[in-house]
Amino acid sequence: MEPPPLVLLVGLALLGAAGLTRSLTITSAESAFEKAQGERVTLPCTFVLSEEDVGTLDIEWVLIPADIQKKEETIILYSGDMIYNHYYPALAGRLQFTNSDPKSGDGSVDILNLKSADTGTYQCKVKKAPGVESQKIQLRVLVKPASTKCSIEGSQEIGKDIVLKCASQEGTPLLYYDWRKVVTGTQGLPATSVLNKNTGELLLKNASKDYSGTYSCVASNRVGTDECSVELNVTPPINTAGVIAGAILGTLLGLALLAVLVFCCCKKHREKKYEKEVHHEIREDVLPPKSRSSTARSYIGSNRSSLGSMSPSNMDGYSKTPYSQVPSEDFERTSGQNQTIASSKLDP
Repeated sequence: MEPPPLVLLVGLALLGAAGLTRSLTITSAESAFEKAQGERVTLPCTFVLSEEDVGTLDIEWVLIPADIQKKEETIILYSGDMIYNHYYPALAGRLQFTNSDPKSGDGSVDILNLKSADTGTYQCKVKKAPGVESQKIQLRVLVKPASTKCSIEGSQEIGKDIVLKCASQEGTPLLYYDWRKVVTGTQGLPATSVLNKNTGELLLKNASKDYSGTYSCVASNRVGTDECSVELNVTPPINTAGVIAGAILGTLLGLALLAVLVFCCCKKHREKKYEKEVHHEIREDVLPPKSRSSTARSYIGSNRSSLGSMSPSNMDGYSKTPYSQVPSEDFERTSGQNQTIASSKLDP
């Protein structure tokens, strides 16, 4: 008697299930990880072989690009009891198998010193003919908030609206900001304050003296936090009229000093110019000294006139004087002295 059809179907299902259990199977289940930059992550890939898997064991990890038009890239490979990890330069020195003997059933890999560029989809492929199995793992590397800076916007005067600002220079969105006033025994904010956790701005309306103090801001995302603080000092309003009057007075004094300096410089310039003009006029009034040649010609001419008036009887005594001598400036005297010399020569 033949078995009922239902019994045959159940038997075939059991045989199929038994066959599946004998094939290669990846047993790790985690498929998504979020880690902070600089940390370490283990991407799991544990597996179980069956008796039917008799071929060479290959364990290959690939990086699947976000652009589907690009090809996947091998990053590390175990084959024939050898490890090859030189395929992907961006992970050089930071990628390794977790177990030094992957054929034991653990093909997991460790990525050290994570970078934001390591974000992506990784796939583990285990092959041992005829068995083949693979598993995808999504990795997201987040950057902690860092270089957070606090600042104050607006006049720190009583009655004014003051804005405290907080912003992180680094950090993967979404970033959240939280302000608190650091006071002994309490950390509450003023009743009139309005906080925007997305922008990091804290608005203090109608500030009073009691608002003075230290305020702290904490920036956070899913992997870390960072903090900064600022000191607020609310003071009475400044006397604007006094400041303006002081500025005007200072400007007038500066202009007066500048005018005095200009006047002194002009006066000094005029004095120097007058001295030069007077000195030049004095030099023009002085006559230049007579030259030796003009003195000699004058002396010879006067002597010739004297000779022309003399009689021949008196020429003998006068000719004793050498006529070739040229008189110097010492001979140029008054006409009375020359006449005395001539008369002495003419006396018998």
